[in-house]
Amino acid sequence: MASALTSVEVFHLGPVVITRPVLVTWAIMAGMTLVCRLATRRLALRPDRRQAAIELLIGGVMGQIEDVVGADPRPFLTLLGTLFLFLMVANLSGLIPGIEAPTATLETPAALALTVFFASHFYGIRSRGLFGHLAGYAKPKLIMLPLNLLSEITRHFSLMVRLFGNVMSGEFVIAMVIALAGLLVPVPLMALEILVGIVQAYIFTILATVFIAAAVHGGEGA
Repeated sequence: MASALTSVEVFHLGPVVITRPVLVTWAIMAGMTLVCRLATRRLALRPDRRQAAIELLIGGVMGQIEDVVGADPRPFLTLLGTLFLFLMVANLSGLIPGIEAPTATLETPAALALTVFFASHFYGIRSRGLFGHLAGYAKPKLIMLPLNLLSEITRHFSLMVRLFGNVMSGEFVIAMVIALAGLLVPVPLMALEILVGIVQAYIFTILATVFIAAAVHGGEGA
């Protein structure tokens, strides 16, 4: 398995280096787009089991967003719902033989954390205006400005490290057990890894929702 800090280069697009995690990410994105396209065809007022499952998933995600944000969840559903689904698929993709989960390498969690960082500021500015959003960093007093700015950076950094560390460590343990004991022994560990992958997707998305809610409502450090 390639080092989590040095991704394997596959080819170049001009000056841009395309690594293996990038290719896996593209494949996941293409597969999810195709599945979502097929799953949402021929929607009806009287849903079948497929449509009912989709509506249940969307309703659950919207309910979680509304509980955290305390406002209409629809403006945030596209970003946070996509983030949750992508993370679930990406975290579990490492269970496929020959595939390394893109979230087990540092660049993918870093890109996702940056996405959340910019999204929180976007929603904060859209909700409270540029001045109101920036003024939130000076609460409760101006002297707190440096600490609030540092907190803004460190909490998104911890978001990246938490996802990377948990997914990478899980894949490392399974790879070690397979190397030492064969294919059948790590089956219980793989079942645990499925649970961990889903939980990590949920935790990352919930924390992203909390950061966005703080920015929207002018929470401390937002």
